[in-house]
Amino acid sequence: MTDLDLTVYPILLAGGTGTRLWPVSRELYPKQLVKFIGDDSLLQGTIKRLPPVLDTENVKVVCGEQHFHETAKHIENLGLKSEGKLIGEPSGRNTAPAILLAVLHILAFEKDAILCVFPADHVIKDLDGFHDRLNAAIKLANDGYIVTFGIQPHYPETGYGYVEGGKKVSHGALALKRFVEKPDLPTAKKYIKAGNFFWNSGMFAFKASVILCEFKTYQPELLKQMEAIFDPHKLISREDYDQLTDISIDYAIMEKTEKGVVLPSDFGWSDIGSWKSLYDYLPKDENKNVIDGDVLVENTENCFILGQERLIAVNHLQDLVVVETPDSIFVSDMEHSRDVKSIVTILKQKGRTEYHRHRTVIFPWGNRTVLEDKGDVKTARLVLNPSASMELDVTPQSTHHLVVLDGNAKVSANQQSQIIKNGQSATFTGQSYISIENTDDRPLALIQIQMGHQVDD
Repeated sequence: MTDLDLTVYPILLAGGTGTRLWPVSRELYPKQLVKFIGDDSLLQGTIKRLPPVLDTENVKVVCGEQHFHETAKHIENLGLKSEGKLIGEPSGRNTAPAILLAVLHILAFEKDAILCVFPADHVIKDLDGFHDRLNAAIKLANDGYIVTFGIQPHYPETGYGYVEGGKKVSHGALALKRFVEKPDLPTAKKYIKAGNFFWNSGMFAFKASVILCEFKTYQPELLKQMEAIFDPHKLISREDYDQLTDISIDYAIMEKTEKGVVLPSDFGWSDIGSWKSLYDYLPKDENKNVIDGDVLVENTENCFILGQERLIAVNHLQDLVVVETPDSIFVSDMEHSRDVKSIVTILKQKGRTEYHRHRTVIFPWGNRTVLEDKGDVKTARLVLNPSASMELDVTPQSTHHLVVLDGNAKVSANQQSQIIKNGQSATFTGQSYISIENTDDRPLALIQIQMGHQVDD
């Protein structure tokens, strides 16, 4: 195999939780799976912009195991097979372990390859410009460079890290001088004036063999740990994965390597890292508002208003973010909206479930929506996919009332089974297990009322 014959693999990093976009983005349904813009999730948009430069059949997505099935569904909804495309992370350990895991997966089946790494939750407006830079990055990677895409800054942003470029290399790239942390405003203004500083996009291109060599040189202990627990045919246990160093690829490799180059890029990029960045990216109405949902607006300017379920009526507002979900409402001034991350931390400390999941939680078998939770009485709506089955959380002290709204349910409790048809109900008390099966080729919908001792889910 010659260098020019190397297969190019798009590696999508989809392990983040997107807490700065709470309450829409949550641990169990992070921002890469959300449809913020148009009919596609951010993950789907990332995949759809790869052709014709990259083959979507070669896509690999590194994601949390708890998001495995929903991520697969998003891939398949694009007409792609998800089999062989997902690389499961038992827990989040930052970008260096995630990228190394992908590298080892590729090298388990290829002698070498070129990897193009993209966060799965970014957006890009200028596809032609993106494809041009992508072609250049692949050529640079083929020549042995480790490429980072540096975004041409148009204003002194203090929310991004920066990359400093040095002497010219080839294909428009510059030698990588250094990474710098998020600057204060005076420093950011100096970077803009200097002209050789770029926003750190978190996108990379390199040969698998080259980046592996850098891990051997600069992160030998991490590589040794990962190789000891890695098996391309098995999921790594969470206990083993949690032992890995929590470190970004910037700290682990990019700040140390002598093979790094920065590729100046200007293709309408945004990391959608906060409500403000999403507002900045989206088109505005005549009053510079971004509005989505059942929203009534009067005398309001420069606002981001997003509703999912209820009517939102606003009057005489300026520079605010208002985001409504079925169980939470977030209101903030625009400039400080990224501080929602601290609110998520407080919710977590208080043991509130809203930081972690939505009222509707998606499972491999379907979804469950909590309609009411009074402690000893919980009411939920269950929807089972065709031919799917699930088990209820039961204790000897609990009673479960099931009412079928649409379809036919085969319910098994202990050693007995029965069919509950559309409009019928049944009650089960003191069972050691209760399973529900959808025997039809259409979704099954039912109401579950659980009374007595609750099981945490």
